[in-house]
Amino acid sequence: MLGADCSSNPPILNGSSGAGYVANFGGVSSYIIGSHLSLLAIVLVSDVYGYKTPNLRKIADKVAAAGYFVVVPDFFHGDPFDRNNTNRPMPVWIKDHQPDKGVETAKPIIEALKRQGVSAIGAAGFCWGGKTVVDLANSGEIQVAVLSHPTYVTVDDIERINIPIAILGGQNDTAFPPAKLHQFAQILNAKKPKVDSYAKVFPNVAHGWTLRYGPNDPKAVKAAEEAHKDMLNWFDKHLKH
Repeated sequence: MLGADCSSNPPILNGSSGAGYVANFGGVSSYIIGSHLSLLAIVLVSDVYGYKTPNLRKIADKVAAAGYFVVVPDFFHGDPFDRNNTNRPMPVWIKDHQPDKGVETAKPIIEALKRQGVSAIGAAGFCWGGKTVVDLANSGEIQVAVLSHPTYVTVDDIERINIPIAILGGQNDTAFPPAKLHQFAQILNAKKPKVDSYAKVFPNVAHGWTLRYGPNDPKAVKAAEEAHKDMLNWFDKHLKH
C-alpha cells in the first residue's frame, strides 16, 4: 500500500517541460513524443504526481529517442496529488483515483495506438501506475511490462502474468520493500517458468527514486538513469525482435 514515503519528495511540476507536445490521445490529454510512423509504442503510467513532472517527460524523451512512439497519459484528468493541499491527504485523494480504475482509462489509448498502425506495445508503470500496467498485461492489451517501485500490485496480479515483465525496486523502499519484490520474483520463477522475467533491487534508494530524484544529486541521477536503461533494454529485448 502507499505509505508516507510515496508522497514525499514531490517533483517540480512544469507542464511545458520535455521535447514533445501535449494533445488529446484516445480521449485523454497526453504528453506525446516520437514518430507516428513507428510500429512500436510505449505507454508510461505516472506515479501520483501525474504526467507533467519533468523527470517523467525526460524518460519519455529517452524512450522515443530509441525509436518508440511514446504516450504519457494524464490518468488523473488534471487532478494529480498535491501534498500541499492539507484538506486532501493521500487517503482522500486516492478514493477519487483508485489504481484499479486506471486500466479503463488506458484501454482507449491502446486502441488509438492500434488504429495508428502500431504492431506492438509496451508499458511501464511507476508507483501508482504499476497497477495499471499489470492490469493491461493481464487483459492482453500489451506485450511487455516494466514496473518501477510499484504499489497496489498483488500476488494474484503477478500469478496471472503471461508476458515478459521486469520489476525494479529499491533497497530502502518501504512502500514496495525488497521482500515483496523477491516474493514476486519467486512466484514468476516457480509458476511462470516460460515467461521471461527480471527483478532487481537497487541499493541505497527509496521509493520513487526513478522519478523523484534531484538533478543536482549525482548519486541519485546515476541510480535513476541505471533504472531507465534497464527499462529501455527490456523493451528493446522483447519488442525489437
